[in-house]
Amino acid sequence: MAFISNGTTILDNGSFQASLGALTHIKTLTASNSSTLSFVDGSSSVVLDSTYPIYKFEFISIHSRNDAVNFQFNMSTDGGSNYNVTKTSTYFYASHTEGGTDGQVSYNDNHHQTQGTGYQTLFEECGSDSDQSGSGCLYLFNPSSTTFVKHFIARCSNYHRANLENDDYSAGYGNTTSAVNGLSFRMNSGNFDGTIKLYGIKD
Repeated sequence: MAFISNGTTILDNGSFQASLGALTHIKTLTASNSSTLSFVDGSSSVVLDSTYPIYKFEFISIHSRNDAVNFQFNMSTDGGSNYNVTKTSTYFYASHTEGGTDGQVSYNDNHHQTQGTGYQTLFEECGSDSDQSGSGCLYLFNPSSTTFVKHFIARCSNYHRANLENDDYSAGYGNTTSAVNGLSFRMNSGNFDGTIKLYGIKD
């Protein structure tokens, strides 16, 4: 079925359905006082291979059990046995307090990496009050490539421990030509609650 105006097709039902199907839900994991959540290809119905050229992770109401900690991720090339892919990355944020002061945009070199293998921070200084949390998304591009490095881009909104809004941006690449087949998420200290959803995106 098509919608036609003045003899011109303006919306074709087939293409509309294809567009809606471009983002495919793969897996939802829920943390409840958990130390980590991990997505590993082939484990518990997780797909993280050449099926999709782009993968999207959504973070929904990530709540830290500890105050002033950072939400982070790392990548694996060996099915989750190790999360230590070498990364070069960048990190900056915009912030604004509840009192309407100290609005700023700032680069944070505490959270960038220069060929580092540690976990990459996605949002920082999480508050642990009952109403505090962070949400956002991470895109991972062509993780199954055995030719190119593995690019990622993330943007998150975080209710900072100091009662301010942090709009956190991070990006970089996993400097490996091995296929990335696992991602792990954690706080740098303590446990957390919340939901992470994984989607595949067709190009």
